[in-house]
Amino acid sequence: MPGIDECLLEAMRLPGARGAALVDWTSGLALGAVGEFPGGDHEAAAAEAAEVARLTAEQRAFAPDGYGRHDSPDGHDGQAGGGGVADPPVEDLIISNRDSYHVLRFVPTSFDSSVFLHVWLARPDGNLALARIRLGEMAGRLVLG
Repeated sequence: MPGIDECLLEAMRLPGARGAALVDWTSGLALGAVGEFPGGDHEAAAAEAAEVARLTAEQRAFAPDGYGRHDSPDGHDGQAGGGGVADPPVEDLIISNRDSYHVLRFVPTSFDSSVFLHVWLARPDGNLALARIRLGEMAGRLVLG
């Protein structure tokens, strides 16, 4: 099972990858970052991406049907079926502009699921379908703590 550094290096092997980070959307801090980021500042990019992620994850309109209606015995909403891993309410976000894509993939964790992978892809070389698949796989294997 890969840790943060291995996961980010794997993300950088995606076609068109310009930068990758693991971000805590509660604090806005990058837990790890590689490559380049818009404006040249990975901490600012992490804080801005965290704000978008937090706003999306907290909106009921974007949660799956029934999410959060029943609390699990340990007090967490939206628990996955096994292993005590909390599922985030949103799987991923895709933000596109004229020259790039930003893919934010929420990571299920054993604590509060406030972590996401952020990959910045150059639009001419990036492949959104492949990025979503690979980031989902990476999020499932990522070991935090």
